[in-house]
Amino acid sequence: MRWSKYFIPTLREDPSEAEIISHKFLLRAGMIRKVSSGIYNFLPLGFKALKKIENVVRNEMNKAGALEILMPLVQPAELWKETERWDIYGKELLRFKDRKEHEFCLGPTHEEVVTDIVRRDIKSYKELPLILYQIAVKFRDEIRPRFGLMRAREFIMKDAYSFDANWEGLEKSYQLMYETYEKIFRNCGLRFKAVEAHTGAIGGDISHEFMVIAETGEDVLALCENCDYASNVELTPAISGEKYPLESEKPLEKVYTPGVKTAQEVAEFLGLPLSKITKTLIYIIDEKEPIAVCIRGDHEVNELKLEKLFKGKSFRMATEEEVERIVGAKPGFIGPKELKIKIIADKSLVGYPNFVIGANENEYHYVNANLGLSFEPDLIEDVRKACKGDLCPKCGNFLTFIRGIEVGHIFKLGIKYSEPMKALFLDKDGQMKPFIMGCYGIGVSRVLAATIEQNYDENGIIFPWQIAPFQVSIVYLKENFKEIAENLYQNLLKNWDVILDDRPERPGVKFKDIDLIGVPLQIIIGKTYEEKKQIEIKIRKTQERKCLALEKIEDFIKEFSNEI
Repeated sequence: MRWSKYFIPTLREDPSEAEIISHKFLLRAGMIRKVSSGIYNFLPLGFKALKKIENVVRNEMNKAGALEILMPLVQPAELWKETERWDIYGKELLRFKDRKEHEFCLGPTHEEVVTDIVRRDIKSYKELPLILYQIAVKFRDEIRPRFGLMRAREFIMKDAYSFDANWEGLEKSYQLMYETYEKIFRNCGLRFKAVEAHTGAIGGDISHEFMVIAETGEDVLALCENCDYASNVELTPAISGEKYPLESEKPLEKVYTPGVKTAQEVAEFLGLPLSKITKTLIYIIDEKEPIAVCIRGDHEVNELKLEKLFKGKSFRMATEEEVERIVGAKPGFIGPKELKIKIIADKSLVGYPNFVIGANENEYHYVNANLGLSFEPDLIEDVRKACKGDLCPKCGNFLTFIRGIEVGHIFKLGIKYSEPMKALFLDKDGQMKPFIMGCYGIGVSRVLAATIEQNYDENGIIFPWQIAPFQVSIVYLKENFKEIAENLYQNLLKNWDVILDDRPERPGVKFKDIDLIGVPLQIIIGKTYEEKKQIEIKIRKTQERKCLALEKIEDFIKEFSNEI
């Protein structure tokens, strides 16, 4: 491709709307443009990168024996009502009616639709196992779309679904997809980690997330360097490795704490470490029952653990007005002593001496509180997020914590969809049984963003070779080098994606643009050729430069690509 004939509207300045690195460089490199909140156009360069990722995904899925299909974005409500997800999925499901007043939604996922396909035409165990997949647009009406492609409302996803005759078959399909995902992300040139995860709105019993390791990741991962344990922190048991100091119990004392609200402010006012302060948070269950959760000030509540404690009931944080009505004091001054509602205390408070609690009176706290003496909780449970200093639940070694970006998620669904939808087959014992299902998703457009979050410098994107829109760029610095550049361009095009920068621009502009769009290898025909008849090659990732004879360029590129 010739740059002069391509559409790459690069930007020199960071767009004001861009919040994270990938969003900034996707806009600056002319890969995407915003249409509406969380909805983007993919321009030629961005679309080309997407297709590269899709090709990697499609190649490995096909090798695994999965069969590609295409399902509609618009889905009828009747299918969703069969599984009862129409009412429970939430506002992310964009519902609407057609001119005949029939209800539909824009599909955020396709479990119901694919189950309907299979129940219509697969009748016998002899036709199993079966894995169907698609690469298609999805829509989720995110309340706060942000970070560009990272949390968009409309996005491109690869979703696959396995159908087996028994649980042993599901285990094989799940393991096959697990290994296929490892190949996909490895072939995309990404550093990633598979971790145990929450099944969420998709459901099922077991799931794993595939996380691209990046400091800008929204998720925190708990890893053990001593064994193979790895999980999303929201799923990690919080097992403290902290040794509490030996302190005698001190008398409870009510103290005046004016103008402080947060645990950090209370700690600073009293001259104590944050760990000595507790926070008591009020939740409302099923819009009627208030409940208090008491944890240390340096810990965070894990709402997934609360969800399990509340047995899946809906719950939310109480508003400031509700807190005042329930307790008689403002948030920030709430504590478990003499509280007239159910109290859950985190396990980390057991044996922890002389901590601070709210006095349930504005501007006052108690110091020297002790669990079991100052107050008796109704439940003592692990309700916090694991953090530094906690131990591996598998081997007892200290955990390490890193950030990651979820790019893939696989689930063992079992009969969650096949049973309510009466998706049955005739088994070899002559009995009608529900299909045993699994589902497997990859956020293709999110992979593009995550790749950039992991591969960039101050000058722009550093694309991995495998998914770079253009793998090689050619720049000639004088007009009399044009013919050499043209001949080289034609030769390299036979094997690689090449862009020839033939614009009438200054060399500095060309080099900045090529760095920005992330071309892995840059070929420069300039001073070195004039003086030594050698071509300069710049490796984008390392900034290393090599000078080679013209006839050795192709061999170098072959060697470079084979080492990736």
